[in-house]
Amino acid sequence: MRVTISDVARAAGVSKTTVSRVLNTRAEVDAATAARVREVIDVLGYVPSSGAVGLARGSSQTIGMLTPSLTWPWMGEVLQGVADTVEAAGYGMLLFTCNRGADSVAHFATQVSARAFDGLLVILPEGTLDTVTALHRRGMPVVLVDDHGHRPAFPSVATTNHAGGASAAARLLATGRSRPLVITGPARFGCVRERLDGFTDALPTGLVVAGEFTEDTGRDAVVRALAEGREFDSVFAHNDLIAAGALRALRAAGRSVPDDVALVGFDDLPMARHTEPPLTTVRQPMRAMGEAAARMLLAGLGGGPMPDEPLVLPTELVVRRSA
Repeated sequence: MRVTISDVARAAGVSKTTVSRVLNTRAEVDAATAARVREVIDVLGYVPSSGAVGLARGSSQTIGMLTPSLTWPWMGEVLQGVADTVEAAGYGMLLFTCNRGADSVAHFATQVSARAFDGLLVILPEGTLDTVTALHRRGMPVVLVDDHGHRPAFPSVATTNHAGGASAAARLLATGRSRPLVITGPARFGCVRERLDGFTDALPTGLVVAGEFTEDTGRDAVVRALAEGREFDSVFAHNDLIAAGALRALRAAGRSVPDDVALVGFDDLPMARHTEPPLTTVRQPMRAMGEAAARMLLAGLGGGPMPDEPLVLPTELVVRRSA
């Protein structure tokens, strides 16, 4: 059976608050009482939870992080940036996903009620913006990573999706392409609209196919465009998975990349370096976004000001052989 802080308090003849103050090395406890509590802790083999350690100081020294599925291809980069930053500051991290929809959100709400963490980083699961906004309004420090163009009422870290789309168009124009096929992610995401607007402002096209951020979307869009006899000399894919599917379909149809069709993706996932040919793509600074969001939240927890405007980190065009 796990030893609890109540067991320690009972054995030492003190309150749970006193035990917590000893754990936090607070000066309010006299030396004799503190020594007795530490002796009981050693005898019972008590291992304090983060909640017990934080009881007296009013802080759990823990950051919460709410995400959609961990299978998103760039999720690991964001999480690593967050983890490196919060651990260096002496904080832990609780990770919550929304794989089970309403059940996941309900479980997350119980942890909020229990004050299991001091502040929240969010990669916004669909349908949770109102919930997260309400938490912020009730006093929970919140920072959003990758705002998808939502521009929430709390601090966020974003990237230059419009400029990224424009840089993809500029690259295709520089290689002499003028008839692009654009394959987007879901139009409900603000980042998709920004990438499309940035691209078409520089290189207009009437050939735009919307889908999901998947290889199947890229493959199906190219197969359909070829079957319909649509003429295109380039493809701008709204992420690298779409680009990989488009590349597969082009090669299956006997189209050479980049000689017949140039191809540009978005994200710069590790796989982009290993396609054949390697993929020209727009790099999102995902790890840097995680680091910046964590630093912003920690600064707010330390009493510093939280910014009113999003922190926007630049994208970067990475030129490889596909364009």
